[in-house]
Amino acid sequence: MGVDYYNILKVYKNATEDDLKKAYRKLAMKWHPDKNPTNKKEAEANFKQISEAYAVLSDPQRRMVYDQLGEQGLKDRPPPENESTSGFSSRSAEDIFAEFFGSSPLNFGSSGPGRSKRFPSDGGAGGGAFSGFSGNDFNFRTHSERATMPKKPPPVETKLACSLEELYSGSKRKMKISRTIMDAYGKEIKDAEILSIEVKPGWKKGTKITFPDKGNQQKNQLPADLVFVIDEKPHELFKRDGNDLIVNQSITLAEAIGGTSVYLKTLDKRSLCVPVKDIVSPGYEFVVANEGMPITKEPGHRGDLKIIFEVKFPTKLTPEQRAGLKRALGG
Repeated sequence: MGVDYYNILKVYKNATEDDLKKAYRKLAMKWHPDKNPTNKKEAEANFKQISEAYAVLSDPQRRMVYDQLGEQGLKDRPPPENESTSGFSSRSAEDIFAEFFGSSPLNFGSSGPGRSKRFPSDGGAGGGAFSGFSGNDFNFRTHSERATMPKKPPPVETKLACSLEELYSGSKRKMKISRTIMDAYGKEIKDAEILSIEVKPGWKKGTKITFPDKGNQQKNQLPADLVFVIDEKPHELFKRDGNDLIVNQSITLAEAIGGTSVYLKTLDKRSLCVPVKDIVSPGYEFVVANEGMPITKEPGHRGDLKIIFEVKFPTKLTPEQRAGLKRALGG
């Protein structure tokens, strides 16, 4: 893209008009040549670059061209009558500064060399754009209040269905998207792209992955953000509860009394044998530590596996079985 105007102003690509103004005010104050008498050459270069970045990004049409085609696109674009052939505003850095801070002489706390020679004097004594103010409390004046920046529409959300296995081990997904965008001349065009999504182990239903400016775009608007929202497919064996996994296990009355072992295939395809030596009553919950879902914010840690037992009671017993059962239970 060549020159990165967003980086120069230290703003994000979706910066609003107010964001641009705040960034310009702060940086213009910092790098005004009259405020940097000891490194004037560097200050002048930075001041000019800051002003150029603001001139482009504060203009909706220039910004749209720049976002689509970069700095070269601005230079190649046929200039309107009030625009220079370079594609940038014909306003000088001093003109832009004056629009924010007024056109009276600047006084950064000193006289003589510290006084700006770039702005015509209004004949006032001891005044200046910064006179009578302290810190960041300035009475700014700017014509750009009248400029209409393209609006950012609400994000477009779409579900991304994932199996429990994918959310356990993580996965990489490729999503092909088709969208409508505006070209440099404000005409609708179709665009297709393949997006890569890395599903992290332990992600939960409702987790959002945002792709800035990858949604549709309408005339006089910025492109919408595209947001994928994780959805969890039902699993035939396990149910998720936060970071824990729950499995229901049915055993016989003999196993409930005499002990048993539960054999499970984990979500990452391991064979798990869980010996249960306690007497199991209906609804009994056996907890296997660290065999639940990975915890995203705590690498190496997992939730628990909870086995909830259902005891199958016999529907019929012979007299001999009843007698034997009573003897075994001491009845």
